Amino acid sequence: MAESFGQALRRLRRTAGLTQSALARHVHVDQGNISRYEHDRQRPDVRAVAALDEAVGAAGALRRLVTGVAEDVLDDADRTRIERVLDRPHTLDGGTVTALAGVLAAQRRLDDVLGPVPLIPPTLAHARLVTGLVRQAAGPHRPALAAVAAEWVQFAGWLYAEDRQDREALRWLTEAEQAADEIEDGVLAAQAANFRGYIARQQQNWRGVARWFLTEHHTPGASVHQRIGAAAQAAHGASRLGDRDGARRLLDTAAELLEESGQRPAPGTAYWLTPTFHRLNLGMATLDMGLHDVAADHLGSGLDGLPEDQRHAAWTGEYRTAHAQALAR
Repeated sequence: MAESFGQALRRLRRTAGLTQSALARHVHVDQGNISRYEHDRQRPDVRAVAALDEAVGAAGALRRLVTGVAEDVLDDADRTRIERVLDRPHTLDGGTVTALAGVLAAQRRLDDVLGPVPLIPPTLAHARLVTGLVRQAAGPHRPALAAVAAEWVQFAGWLYAEDRQDREALRWLTEAEQAADEIEDGVLAAQAANFRGYIARQQQNWRGVARWFLTEHHTPGASVHQRIGAAAQAAHGASRLGDRDGARRLLDTAAELLEESGQRPAPGTAYWLTPTFHRLNLGMATLDMGLHDVAADHLGSGLDGLPEDQRHAAWTGEYRTAHAQALAR
C-alpha cells in the first residue's frame, strides 16, 4: 500500500534523526501541527510543505505527494500561459490545453506509484479548476479543454473508488458521464461505466458487475480495447450469478475482439488496456468458472507483463489474490 503524506513525513523525519519538536522548530510551526500532519488529520499549506521537504531531506518527494505532479511537468512558459488563461479565459490556446493534459497524465501515472490517498486533494482542486475554466472559455480550443476536464472529473471518481469511498466515487462518475455525453465522447462514457463496474465488484454486487460492464461494452463509441475488457469482466459477473453459458459466450466475445484488435493502440484515456492487461480480467473470470490452470496462466502472465510503474499499484491487489487462489487449487 502506498504511503500517505503523513506516513512519509514520519518515516523521513525519523530517518533524519529529528523529533517532532525539533522539526517543528525547523519549519516554525507548533509541534501539534507536526503530529496532525503525520496522522493525516491536517494538510500543511504549500509553504509548510516546502519547508518540511527541505528539513527532512526529502528532495522534493513530499512536495510531489501534495501536488500530485512531478516538478518537471510544467516549464516556466507553461506556468505563465496557464496563469494568463486563468485570468483571461478568452485567451485559451492549444498550448494551455496541452500543458493541462500533461498535468493530468502525470497525476494518473503517479496513482500507479503512490496510490489514491495523496492524489485526491490536488486532483479535486484541478478538476474543479479546469471544469470552471471550460464554462468561461470560448474559441476553437474549448472542445479539447472540455475533454480534458471530463477526464479529470472521471479520474477523481476513480481515485475515490480506489480508496473505497464509494459514495463520493459514484457522485463524481455521474458527473463524468454527463460531461462525456455533452462532448459526445464514447471512450470517456464507457470508462465511467467501467469504474462503476469496478465499484460493484469491490462490493461483491455481481448483478451490478454484469450490468455496468455490459453497459461499457455496448456504449456507442467505446474502443475495441474497452469492449474486450468489458466482456471479460461481465463474464465474471455472469459466472457469479450462475449464468455459465452467458459467461462462456462473453469470454468467446472477448477472445474474438482481442484477435480482431490487432495492433490498434488503446485510447490515451485508458492507456493501461493492453493485450497483456486483458489477461488479468480473463483470469478473474476463468478462475470463478473453476478453470484454475487457465486462470493461473492468464493472471501470472498479466501480472508479469505489467509495466514497472504499475506492478505494485493498489488496483493490482485483487489480481494478486486471485492468482494465489488459482495456484493453490
